[in-house]
Amino acid sequence: MLFLDVGLNRGRFRLEVRLECDEGVTGLFGPSGSGKSTALGIVAGLLRPDRGRIVLDGETLYDGADGVCLPPHRRRIGLVFQDSQLFPHYSVKGNLLYGLKKIPERERRFAFDGIVDLLALRPLLNAHPRRISGGEKQRVALGRSLLASPRLLLLDEPLASLDTGLKAQILPFLQKIRDELKLPMIYVSHALPEILQLTDRLAVLDQGRILAAGRLDEILQRGSEARHFGPDNILAVTVELHDLESGCTLARFGNLPLVLPLRTDQEIGRTAYVSVHRGEIALSRNAVPELSIQNQWPGRVSKIESRGSGVQVYLDAGVPLIAEISPRAYRELALQEGEIMYALIKTRSFAYLAARTMLDQSASP
Repeated sequence: MLFLDVGLNRGRFRLEVRLECDEGVTGLFGPSGSGKSTALGIVAGLLRPDRGRIVLDGETLYDGADGVCLPPHRRRIGLVFQDSQLFPHYSVKGNLLYGLKKIPERERRFAFDGIVDLLALRPLLNAHPRRISGGEKQRVALGRSLLASPRLLLLDEPLASLDTGLKAQILPFLQKIRDELKLPMIYVSHALPEILQLTDRLAVLDQGRILAAGRLDEILQRGSEARHFGPDNILAVTVELHDLESGCTLARFGNLPLVLPLRTDQEIGRTAYVSVHRGEIALSRNAVPELSIQNQWPGRVSKIESRGSGVQVYLDAGVPLIAEISPRAYRELALQEGEIMYALIKTRSFAYLAARTMLDQSASP
């Protein structure tokens, strides 16, 4: 278990982070510049905070009041960056052995051959970093960190420099590390769907502060945190039925029935995470019969905000929802806070992010 309560001032930027991470994977989510990498650097010992305390598995790594500050090599924490940072003059095998050789044999948590096979690195052992792809480099970087026998693995946007195809190749290896090695991880990203491939337990960081922490479906229920996830509404829905004849999946969002695109890999009775862009939600004063739009939900307008070229309309439909309409539509509807409006959403406007069956290995009950 990691306990982190630190403060750091760097000119105009101020970091104040208090966070507890249990076993499994914790996602650290937030926009660029929010302090995610700085927080990881402090945990790893690469940056010294101005105050606070860090405790890992009962051992104090840093205590500003008592003058304790363990150097990075004594913290036994692995750190993988978006740039693999391999040693170019070493082969893949040489990179992998670099960390392993520094660990006494009796303290090694993972065997060389086991990590090589887990990450499918055997065909690459004699190659040099300049001869392998970006995705292969990241697998080598993961292997090098694991062979240093860390107690905690920090992943700082490890897929950010990879294209979509390579990301899809690396994520299964991260899932194997989570499921087979049971190594605690903190996974940093500004891409929520990426985090949700590993965990739905996360902390939301912005402007140097933790705004919310917990399981995503619990965070979403608070409503006020929804704006931190960008222009998409993120919905935690319960899958109820796959209607093969109609070509759709039926679910429930709070007390609201929901028609989604057909995805039979989503397990019945489980929670799935789906997204819909705010601009894909139309508003009407009444339900519209004889219309192809299947999802029509009543909700009370709780807040209206003008942002740039759009107007954000916050609806309380038993669960929070945000629609974005044009200023012209806003004027013509003469919207007022407190009145009831219907949100109209096409089935095909929804995208699946992840299902909880993919996350149960790392999510807290």
